[in-house]
Amino acid sequence: MVFPERFSDLPAATWPRLRALLDVPTTASETINMTIGEPRHAFPAFVGGILAANLQDFAKYPDNNGVPALLDAIAGFLNRRYGLDVPHDQILTLNGTREGLYNAAMALCPEEKNGKPIILTPNPFYQVYAVAALSVGAEAIYVPATEETGHLPDFRSLSADVLDRTAIAYICSPANPQGAVADETYWRDLITLAEKHDFKIFADECYAEIYRDVPPPGALQIAQEMGADPERVVIFHSLSKRSNLPGLRSGFCAGGPQSIARIRQLRAFAGAPLPEPLQAVAAAVWNDEAHVIENRALYHRKYEIADDILGHVPGYHSPQAGFFLWLPMGNGEEAAVRLWQETGVRVLPGAYLSRDVNGENPGANYIRVAMVAPTQEMQRGLTLIRDCLYD
Repeated sequence: MVFPERFSDLPAATWPRLRALLDVPTTASETINMTIGEPRHAFPAFVGGILAANLQDFAKYPDNNGVPALLDAIAGFLNRRYGLDVPHDQILTLNGTREGLYNAAMALCPEEKNGKPIILTPNPFYQVYAVAALSVGAEAIYVPATEETGHLPDFRSLSADVLDRTAIAYICSPANPQGAVADETYWRDLITLAEKHDFKIFADECYAEIYRDVPPPGALQIAQEMGADPERVVIFHSLSKRSNLPGLRSGFCAGGPQSIARIRQLRAFAGAPLPEPLQAVAAAVWNDEAHVIENRALYHRKYEIADDILGHVPGYHSPQAGFFLWLPMGNGEEAAVRLWQETGVRVLPGAYLSRDVNGENPGANYIRVAMVAPTQEMQRGLTLIRDCLYD
């Protein structure tokens, strides 16, 4: 029996790997899970009523591209948030943005670009970026996103030969796991680089609605202001973080008409559209801003708590946005095991979000802590982390 080799060197998936690492007893009587970015804030109260009112539509095959009401709601969000006027044919609804981040590469990465194409990804990164690169036969190049680079990848440091072969650059802003934000200057520099070397930017903006004071600028917004090629940027958004609805699996991508048409064409054959009752819920949630403002206020309080508990830690950076802490450690795996055994707090070693490049892993000396639990539980968890690992 012959099997494909392209996935043979994948590391163990993050969560099975973590379960194996922490498969040791703990002396704690209470456990606190701070590993996964699964929001535990309340989702909008109106969701249940809308779902109930549309149950009959489970009897229908769903619209693959998104029903008009959902496309209207997404377009309205993009207009309110970024001042963009995006027509329906430049928006595609997704069954969670992970699907879109993967299928966009399948649909848009060329077979050749001055040789074997390259897909750039930050390091550390959301693991679907790397699997997408392998799936299309591209060379994945992991660009360090470290304290020295402001926790964002410095794509300008790459050689012209690499950039000329680059087909796609993934970038997450606000960044998972570091919470760094690509400002307008960063976007302008990256878009200029992409225009010069003719590659696409896939902007993962799933954390864009959780921030301190100033809304993070959007890649498509800046690209339009610059007059860049309309096909240069594809953006990805989700209701998982914005509205505390990870189980709804509702996201979207938006970009140039040719890019979205090609992703739609692939999805018509191989996609998994969102059931129409869930599309009805998603439309109502994208149209509502009140719950987003309330949710953001909860995270503001959590930022304050984190700064108060951990602000003295050398190398601690209070996140600009998002809901993760990226905490410096001597060894992330050892710290995670010790923390679990002594306190019952579960965190994610940073190395599980990164790849070794030239013998170095930029996440190896960090842990990622998700601040998604109810406030008092999160406060207890951060206090235990401080007392166990730092004091």
